[in-house]
Amino acid sequence: MSNNPKHKQDKRPTLADVAKLAGVSLGSASRALSVPDQLRPDTLAKVKQAVNKLGYIPHGAARALASRRTNMVAALYPTLNNPIFARSTHSMQKTLWKYGYQLLLTSHEYQIDDELAVIRSVVERGVDGVIMIGTDHSDELFSMLHRYEVPYVLTWSVDDSDYPYCVGISNFDSAYQIAELVLSYGHSKVGICGGPIERNERARGRRNGVIAAAKNKGIEIPDKWIIEQPFSYEGGRQAMREFYNMDDAPTAIFFGTDILAMGALDECRKLNVKVPEQVSIIGFDGSEESGMTSPSLTTIALPAHEIGHRAAELMLQLINEDDIPPEPPMPATILKRKSLGKAPH
Repeated sequence: MSNNPKHKQDKRPTLADVAKLAGVSLGSASRALSVPDQLRPDTLAKVKQAVNKLGYIPHGAARALASRRTNMVAALYPTLNNPIFARSTHSMQKTLWKYGYQLLLTSHEYQIDDELAVIRSVVERGVDGVIMIGTDHSDELFSMLHRYEVPYVLTWSVDDSDYPYCVGISNFDSAYQIAELVLSYGHSKVGICGGPIERNERARGRRNGVIAAAKNKGIEIPDKWIIEQPFSYEGGRQAMREFYNMDDAPTAIFFGTDILAMGALDECRKLNVKVPEQVSIIGFDGSEESGMTSPSLTTIALPAHEIGHRAAELMLQLINEDDIPPEPPMPATILKRKSLGKAPH
């Protein structure tokens, strides 16, 4: 074949070509691709064989009009720059693909004002359902999904929501539990660094869980020891610089994500601050990378793979309008590692 781009390629096969090769009617060929369960197995096998032989690719828009399905599910993430989300996405895609669905990934990169526009764009594409991170979204967003009858699943969190189809943990309870562990090491000077809490119930739950656990022990965390930083390594580095520019620094610092905590560990090395002898560093996520740091990071492990898998299963059940009971919260696991030590005297 000529490499000339003007060379006329072979004609793209049509559905009529498939029907002719399979020896079936055009209608039967169409149903084989849109509603295969309505055909006899032998007819379906003939059509599939013809499709493979011709290399036929169905026209997505036309098929969607016929079946009212696009076999595509959108997942909206706050960022694609966090390894923990990749584990969940992998399980989600594998589960959807098993049932003939494709995953469309999108993100607003923590620009919460863009969230509605992002979701509107995927709804306009005709997705069959939407999976979103977190429970705190605008009323306008939920109204649009209800108006267009788009089923949705909320993931990673069950906090601040009475929606029955939330797949995730209680961030408040998990933060409370790991805070109790840290406080049992004698720490009374406790700092918190997380991302902005506006429209982010995960950040709020993690912050409030630590505050509540400390308060239960009679410990008040001063406002100056509660810092907001972007969810990034540099955010963690900057937080450590801020803490250690204070006259009175905390001896244990809770970070809202492992990425923030790993950035803080890196900054401690540069500042010659010993972990955990001088300060204990605590993360949240249970990312694989958290076990590779020096010292290894004490953190909360979220069931990322399970969240992705279950969210996909639940999404398919909602699309098929199955009768589904409410989802229970998933467990999180404390990983006690070397970045946590006793409070220095």
